[in-house]
Amino acid sequence: MPPARLSLSGITKRYPAVVANDAVSLAVAPGEIHAILGENGAGKSTLMKIVAGELQPDAGAIEIDGVPVAVDSPNAARRLGVAMVHQHFALFDTLTVAENIQVGVHAARSRAQVRSRLAQMAERYGLAIDAEARVHDLSIGERQRVEILRALLAAPRLLILDEPTSVLTPQAVERLFATLRRLAADG
Repeated sequence: MPPARLSLSGITKRYPAVVANDAVSLAVAPGEIHAILGENGAGKSTLMKIVAGELQPDAGAIEIDGVPVAVDSPNAARRLGVAMVHQHFALFDTLTVAENIQVGVHAARSRAQVRSRLAQMAERYGLAIDAEARVHDLSIGERQRVEILRALLAAPRLLILDEPTSVLTPQAVERLFATLRRLAADG
């Protein structure tokens, strides 16, 4: 049996007034979809930010594909194949979809390259979006698609979605779940 894509063991994160994560362990195999459930303030986002390198655990270990790793920054997480779509989108309203995707991680690619890869990913995963649309003209569901597509263009091996259904209509939730099933089928 292959090693887990992600393995967390004893992850603990403390803040002065609260223990956000107390010895959390989790294993995710390639192609699996997991939902982390809990009340507001239960530490779900904190745990995911640890995996994404945005926060450092106070204790515990992380393995990716059976190899112990130190995820000490978002760049380190990206190099390990981890991408995260946050609950609160990080998009520039006045830029186009393609420009938003090109900013940061994909800055080395030309806009034509970004549009081409964007079209391929959108088609493959049922995430249709107009690459030249301005973000301020998009619905919340379309903005989420932009965030997901930006993450997918980095070719992650592990995709984390922080509260992905909280802002979506029931129809958009169904489309998101269909997309997630296609992603899972690809491992």
